[in-house]
Amino acid sequence: MNLLHILVALTPVLTVFIFLVLLRLPAVKAMPLSFVLTVLVSWLVWRVPARQIVAASLEGLFVALSILWIVFGAVLLLNTLRESGALNAIRDGFTQITPDRRAQMIIIAWLFGAFIEGAAGFGTPAAIGAPLLVALGFPPLAAVVVALIADSSPVSFGAVGTPLLIGVAQGLQEGGAVAPAVNAHLAGRPLAALLQEIAVQATQFDLLIGTLLPLIMVMILTRFFGERRSWREGLAAWKFALVAGLSFTLPAFVFAALFGPEFPALLGGLVGLAIVVPLARKGWLLPKEPWDFGDAPALEAAERPMSLLRAWTPYLLVALFLVLTRLDALPLKGWLQGVVISWDNILGAEISASLTPLYLPGSIFVLVVLITFVVQRMTPAQAGRALQTSARTLVQTVITLGTAVPMVRIFINSGVNAAGLASMPLELAALVAEALGTAWPLAAPLIGALGSFISGSSTFSNMMFALFQFSVAQQTGLVPRVILALQVLGANAGNMVCVVNVVAAASVVGLHGKEGDIIRFTLPPMLYYALFAGLLGLLVLR
Repeated sequence: MNLLHILVALTPVLTVFIFLVLLRLPAVKAMPLSFVLTVLVSWLVWRVPARQIVAASLEGLFVALSILWIVFGAVLLLNTLRESGALNAIRDGFTQITPDRRAQMIIIAWLFGAFIEGAAGFGTPAAIGAPLLVALGFPPLAAVVVALIADSSPVSFGAVGTPLLIGVAQGLQEGGAVAPAVNAHLAGRPLAALLQEIAVQATQFDLLIGTLLPLIMVMILTRFFGERRSWREGLAAWKFALVAGLSFTLPAFVFAALFGPEFPALLGGLVGLAIVVPLARKGWLLPKEPWDFGDAPALEAAERPMSLLRAWTPYLLVALFLVLTRLDALPLKGWLQGVVISWDNILGAEISASLTPLYLPGSIFVLVVLITFVVQRMTPAQAGRALQTSARTLVQTVITLGTAVPMVRIFINSGVNAAGLASMPLELAALVAEALGTAWPLAAPLIGALGSFISGSSTFSNMMFALFQFSVAQQTGLVPRVILALQVLGANAGNMVCVVNVVAAASVVGLHGKEGDIIRFTLPPMLYYALFAGLLGLLVLR
């Protein structure tokens, strides 16, 4: 592989970085441009047949439809709760727990954010958590920074496991089937077994890495946003912060081992809230003196139009329905998976695509929305506004996803070519494996972080680099499960600084133009998360 081939193989990464980061184009423009350039260089230089490129693009649209349905359901549920007043009731409930801002931040950004990540994903926790914190009296910059840092550890299992179940699973496929090298590694086992192993490995690492994040968040809060600019005031809450960290990471590990990638964030966040909220109410493990910003205005209680139970009911129903439809012991899973939309051998190429619309979490979200209309006694006008707002929000997402995912699928399915080359990720893997060898665990999380940073999604990062990481692991004699777990954790870390999430979170609290300031705060925690993961991976594999 010569220099030109290397640049072509890196096209999906380089073009997104140039258009989105350097030229600061919006994703709705950057992704289509990157897609067009990837198509051109794949055809002209990598010599992938036009039919293969079109077939891979159509396969990508199938995958994009799956993600769009999840995103639409998540956004529709959020807007429904906003219209019904449930979000105001939830916010008011948080104000009654404790006056200590450190504890408020941990409960909302870390634990409630983990639950929202498990239910919705795609940057939703920061978009919900930051405004909630601002409503409680937090400075907008502080609210966005801590919300983005918190939206990292749970991301592996966001939107009911989408980064693993779609991102890694699709990333390990070629032509709509599991890649031959991966299939040989599985030795007859289903791909789902490997995904669960990756989930367990990632949560094992996170017991050490993620557990420390609430303490890091508290120290950043008091040092840069407190009246006395003190590290010590954050460190004073170390007991509460570490217990809160472990209250999520430990249940997440248990749920990953028991059920797989779908429930660690969703149920781990709920368990964490059940543990930490009573501790905060009692003031246990917290310093005797509550901490505040010093000049924050007194907070008036929000009008609560409904009970907390009714406000939380939609989220509880999401958790309940997802559990019931994922248990093998019940017939629901088989019924829902029985409805399949598929296209085999697209355009005569050895590429196939399928989706199970009723089994996707988006269908659960829509069902819960319909129930919410009744339970929370919404008017037709409120329901209509929620639907219209969600549809408008989705327009740009359709364009972005509809070009980003096909671009990734062309990248992965480029093994069919007239240039005598393997697929782009496999060629890159051979190059990197030769350069780094067994030191690769240090670099693996940084690759995952880079993918999230430039694509705006851990799912896309995993989809783009899963086969690459797997191939490097095989060529260097490392354990693929561990390397793929490091990829997943790196994608989590990149979520803290990814441009799309930063812009979205900044916009909802009126911090337009402050994106650079936000990234300067979130970059050190991102590096901690990725580098610590790499060190742990290196230790495990030595």
